[in-house]
Amino acid sequence: MTASARYDRDVRATLAGPVPFGATAEGAPMAGVPQVNFALDTYECIVIYPGAAGRALPAETVQRLQAEHAEHMQALQRSGIILVAGSVDGPAREPEPPIGFGLARTGSVDDVRSVLEANPAVQAGLYRVDVLTFLCPAGSLEFPLVKTES
Repeated sequence: MTASARYDRDVRATLAGPVPFGATAEGAPMAGVPQVNFALDTYECIVIYPGAAGRALPAETVQRLQAEHAEHMQALQRSGIILVAGSVDGPAREPEPPIGFGLARTGSVDDVRSVLEANPAVQAGLYRVDVLTFLCPAGSLEFPLVKTES
């Protein structure tokens, strides 16, 4: 049995409820909110990939766009739209593995996608972005660097 199969078996065995987390009763991947017997927090998961135009851009343009990208992401973090964001590295199975990851908590995948598509590096094609809903057990994530209103 592969490590992945063991993990799936163990997760299914430990989760209570009528339907295992992340699967339908038939074992197929599910869409929407999983049926679990614990509360879930919902975030917007930001995944950044290399863009189609990135390889064709001059090095000076890439450096400028990377700096503008960092400024854009920091501004979104300061404004409270993005909770955490950073680079990812390591082997991946995709021909174009993700290069960045972040989490937001606005309640709207479309709103987060809109502000990220305004990123100069995304507009220039250096990066492309995808935004998905991310669900996790309530209270399992903390963001100590995020300023809260008092």
